[in-house]
Parts: sequence; structure tokens; C-alpha cells
Amino acid sequence: MLYLVPTPIGNLEDMTFRAIRVLKEADVILAEDTRTSAPLLKHFGIEKKVFAHHQHNEHKAISEIIRFLKEGQTIALISDAGTPAISDPGFLLVREAIKEGLEVQCLPGATAFVPALVNSGLPNDRFCFEGFLPVKKGRQTRMKFLAEEKRTMIFYESPHRILKTIDEFIQVFGAERQASISRELSKLYEENVRGTLIDLKLHFENNPIKGEFVFCVGGLE
Repeated sequence: MLYLVPTPIGNLEDMTFRAIRVLKEADVILAEDTRTSAPLLKHFGIEKKVFAHHQHNEHKAISEIIRFLKEGQTIALISDAGTPAISDPGFLLVREAIKEGLEVQCLPGATAFVPALVNSGLPNDRFCFEGFLPVKKGRQTRMKFLAEEKRTMIFYESPHRILKTIDEFIQVFGAERQASISRELSKLYEENVRGTLIDLKLHFENNPIKGEFVFCVGGLE
């Protein structure tokens, strides 16, 4: 069995009882970064063999992981925070496990874009998750494609690019497009900023830019 186990995006109280049990019972834990996962596992008293599984080694590691699964081992995959395979490693392994007829289960749990969408105040009956936009090649093409999108759009962005992205969105969607930015979700300094894109620009030009960002942009009305 391959389990995909969500981990807290900040607040450790968001870890589920089931997630803790699965990690304790697993034969092997795969972690995006073993240094990041170590404090989490220690906090919940989970003592297991942990191996790195990230974007730089996942192609090479898949065949060996599949072999372990075929031998009857239970493997749990975690990312640094949130649900594996959502803008994190995991998709390739899941796809290969399914091809090989192996059982895969993803536990419900923490992920950043759901609370950001729900508390944005933007329509959430229909939405599209875009994750991280391309940094260079294809970035402008993707933005132009989304200019006519009518659903609420959800993006992930890093602190050092957030102001640039706001400026680009103003050019593509217009300064008065409604949007919301959430950062440090579930943590002590959680912040949700709502308003037009120009409102968001003014806010982050005059306030500290720290943490990971979820950017929700209203669709074309």
C-alpha cells in the first residue's frame, strides 16, 4: 500500500489521528526533505526509516519504491507541508503505482489553497487551481490564457516574486479585479488581505513580505 499523508501547513494541531497512525504503522516514510520532516515526526513520536523523495531524485527512485511495494511493504509519502502531489512531488509515483496495479490511498488533510479560497470571499462554487506559474518560459502565455477565465483562480507564489506577480496580474486582469492573498496560513502571524489588485499592491509595498503566499483572483464577470 502506498499512502499519501498530508502534514500541517503550520499549526501542528492540524495533524489528523489517522495520519499519525498510518505514519507509525508504515514500513518506510518518504519525505520531501528529511530535515524538515524530522521535527514533525519527533513531535508525534514517530520513529521510522525516512528517505528523501523530492523533485531531484523522484525519477530515479520510483523503480525501487515500486519494488518495495510489490514486496508487500507499506510506504507513506509526506511533503514538507500540506498534501503530497499538490505542487509537490508525488504524482509520478502515484501514476506508476497505479500502472503496476498497486493500491494507493490519499488521506484527507491539510492543504493551503482550500482555506485560502474559502476565506477569500470570492466565488468558490467553481474554481481553477494553477499552483506556481512558470517562472520564465510560458509565464506570459499562461497569464494571457487566463485573462478570459470566469472561475476564481488560485495561485501559489513565493515572497520574492509576489510584488512582481501582482504587477503582472494588474496588467492582465486590470487593477480593479477583486483578489485575496493569504500568507502564513494556520500560523501565529496568519494574514488575509482582500480587495482589488491595486489594494493588494499598496498593502504589500508597505508591509513586510514573509512566508508562503496563496493568491486568489476573481474570474471575469
